Amino acid sequence: MSISTAHRVRPVAQAGPTESLDDTLREIPLPPYVTGEDVQFALRAVVVHAPQRWSGGTICRNDANPHPCRLHRWGARVLALRGLRDADIDALIERGDPAASLPPRPSA
Repeated sequence: MSISTAHRVRPVAQAGPTESLDDTLREIPLPPYVTGEDVQFALRAVVVHAPQRWSGGTICRNDANPHPCRLHRWGARVLALRGLRDADIDALIERGDPAASLPPRPSA
């Protein structure tokens, strides 16, 4: 297939004013639709990759990268797609249980 006949499945994400194209390309892609398994992985990601205060600033508790790391950002985005608010996600992180039950979905 030549370049001129190639079709893009998804539009290229535009980098925001504070992020570079490299940062955008390093993000973990979101699933096309959120399944129960995705939610379980996302919950584990935000709990395991929770912030930890360190002398040099806030780092990821699991991999010592600057917080929020890629997996934490991915998990928070997936949980937000499921309908959780930031306060709900913060409560799950505070609880610290990667197998915790999620609050019920908000009604539409």
